Amino acid sequence: MVKKTSENQSVKNYKKTGIIAAIVIAVAVLGVWAVSALNSNSGASVSDAVAVVTEDAANGANLRIAVVRMDAIQTDATALKDLRTQKEKYENKLRDELTRDQNALEKEKAEIEKSQDVLSREALQRRVVDYQNKVTKLQRDLTERAQSIEMSYQKALNELQSKHLDPVIEGIIAKKNLSLVIDGRMARTGADVANLDITDEVIKALDKKVSKVKMETPKGF
Repeated sequence: MVKKTSENQSVKNYKKTGIIAAIVIAVAVLGVWAVSALNSNSGASVSDAVAVVTEDAANGANLRIAVVRMDAIQTDATALKDLRTQKEKYENKLRDELTRDQNALEKEKAEIEKSQDVLSREALQRRVVDYQNKVTKLQRDLTERAQSIEMSYQKALNELQSKHLDPVIEGIIAKKNLSLVIDGRMARTGADVANLDITDEVIKALDKKVSKVKMETPKGF
């Protein structure tokens, strides 16, 4: 349901050019004989492999299917609305503090520029270095605190899903004797299919089970 985000959690993309090059070289060294040997020892045929598979399959007449629109649950469920409000409160606080610190740094920068003709070269350089260190620290603190907000938010989302949403959906599956529940964001359905979309029922049941999941206070707040 919940997209785990981030944390807020930065994802790095690693280039695998070196590994790919090594594989290409290894294949070239093996030569045609090695490739043929691999093919001749590939194991059972497809027919032999699927011999272990039963002929049983779901019967369309017995299937009971439903769809759930997870995006609607994220938007409309009371507990999720409350979580977003908590996250926004921390983000607004961070934004206000950033604006305040930026204004202070802009003021300090203007004072340094005015003092260029008054201070000695060494004294001016010390002030410039001190100013640059403050800017660097502000950027680092902003990044760390923003990541901390996202981490706390994602942790609360995971808790809500595992402790509340998943059991609610499982309970509905049992009550309706459903065979399959599909995420409605990826499903295409006709307008004349009755009782297929159970999103509203999931939201009502979830609201009855839980209305608030508290975020842990992010680091730096």
